[in-house]
Amino acid sequence: MPISLQKGQKVSLTKGNPGLKHVVVGIGWDVNAFDTGGDFDLDASAFCLTDTGRVQNGQDFVFYGNLTHPSGAVQHMGDNLTGAGDGDDEQIRIDLTQVPAAITRIAFTVTIYEAEERRQNFGQVSNAFVRIYNEDNGEELLRYDLGEDFSIETAAVFGELYKHNGEWKFNAIGSGYQGGLAALCANYGVDIE
Repeated sequence: MPISLQKGQKVSLTKGNPGLKHVVVGIGWDVNAFDTGGDFDLDASAFCLTDTGRVQNGQDFVFYGNLTHPSGAVQHMGDNLTGAGDGDDEQIRIDLTQVPAAITRIAFTVTIYEAEERRQNFGQVSNAFVRIYNEDNGEELLRYDLGEDFSIETAAVFGELYKHNGEWKFNAIGSGYQGGLAALCANYGVDIE
């Protein structure tokens, strides 16, 4: 039975699952009926962070334009352009055994592609969630439903995996940002051209 998290809650992934190596972070959403009429293209990303809370370089930003971290530890499974269908809309695989020692946190974010041009925001998105399951046996370990707390935000940090005393834990963050992907990149130290 997966753990259902509330905003701000932290839970250990590895404590109750000794030997856990491969996890998949699944992220999903629905678009409300009163949307703008155009397609919504939401994009999941992973920022691989050091203790400073920032990336070491641009390769630590895994997204639709950089699908695999150089270490092989973080792999984006591809861009879903519409969010149609049930279940996960985008997935990011993590090999916990391959995460470089300098990376102590992996933040999972979602942004709306061309949000300003399309006049779209997270107020028009519903049923957003992040879940983590054990890739080796398919068991869902935790789930965090973000709720409907957003209005004009165009980017959101859903949650983060972090290493603490040798254990991998998950923090349900659920924070929104204005300024889309550029704002998140600035926050995490990614230079964008």
